[in-house]
Amino acid sequence: MKITVIGTGYVGLVTGACLAEMGNHVVCLDLDAEKIRVLEEGGIPIHEPGLLEVVQRNRAARRLQFTTDVAAAVNHGTLQFIGVGTPPDEDGSADLSHVLAAARNVGRHMTDYKVIIDKSTVPVGTADRVQAAVAEELAARGMALEFAVVSNPEFLKEGNAVEDFMRPERIVVGADDERAVLLMRALYSPFIRNRDRLLVMDVKSAEFTKYAANAMLATRISFMNELALLAEKVGADIELVRKGIGSDPRIGYHFLYAGAGYGGSCFPKDVKALLKTSSETGLELKVLRAVEAANEHQKHVLVEKIVARFGDDLRGRRFAVWGLAFKPNTDDMREAPSRVVIRELARRGAAISAYDPVAMAEAQRV
Repeated sequence: MKITVIGTGYVGLVTGACLAEMGNHVVCLDLDAEKIRVLEEGGIPIHEPGLLEVVQRNRAARRLQFTTDVAAAVNHGTLQFIGVGTPPDEDGSADLSHVLAAARNVGRHMTDYKVIIDKSTVPVGTADRVQAAVAEELAARGMALEFAVVSNPEFLKEGNAVEDFMRPERIVVGADDERAVLLMRALYSPFIRNRDRLLVMDVKSAEFTKYAANAMLATRISFMNELALLAEKVGADIELVRKGIGSDPRIGYHFLYAGAGYGGSCFPKDVKALLKTSSETGLELKVLRAVEAANEHQKHVLVEKIVARFGDDLRGRRFAVWGLAFKPNTDDMREAPSRVVIRELARRGAAISAYDPVAMAEAQRV
């Protein structure tokens, strides 16, 4: 298939490279000329294990190309993946300006049937706004071309994204257009030969599924961290408790590790966005609000322990911080708990030596 991927960040680049790996001809579009320069020279703008090799292999095979030419990119693929960022606004809602700009570019340049696929994490109702944006551009051109809008959220884990894409646990497709569904089934059939993992549903349910999944995982992390605090108070070993509850198949072991709180580009942003959506409907998600509050507190727990041991004045003391990114095997420093720890220690006068095997450059940048 001929595919266009709009955006060469984490979601877009992994999507484009992995689809090319299965024999598709993919053009990745980005308006950032510096990103495209790096990609054209054989590099990648992010750290993700295994991704560089996939990109280089498919560039060499001419199945994967990069461009800043909007018209050429739009006219290349029947399938148009939107994989741009949706950063949080000040009120917690997702900023859809990049998504809608991408949709308008498709409407401005398309000349035949297109399937426009939201790969980015977007709130419920975004597909309707994408539909309207494309239709508006077509109307301005005096054209009545057919197109479909599909929600196909990514469920990639940073540090394991290539493996997650190539061997998906499930593929969610939200679509109301049967022609689009058939194309999506054909696209993903090589990824699900052993077992049909494609879940077809309506668009709004697909959009909601991504937020619900991340909110559920964030809840497990915050709840486990609170259990760890209580275990410490009563003299229980939280690692043994983890094994005791994780062995229950109704619970399982995933996301049951106590730590300094969750961070990264997904959980904090998506929890805020879901809370914003709920407030707009007049419904308060009390549990999710508590999850967010517990996570913010957890980022300060280590500092509180240090202050309890050494006092509030840490001048003359040096602390080592091992690991800076929000999780291993990534350079993503967004919402990383280490940032809170370092800031609070430095504010109290401490000297700090920090190291991360992957994220040093990004840590220095932020």
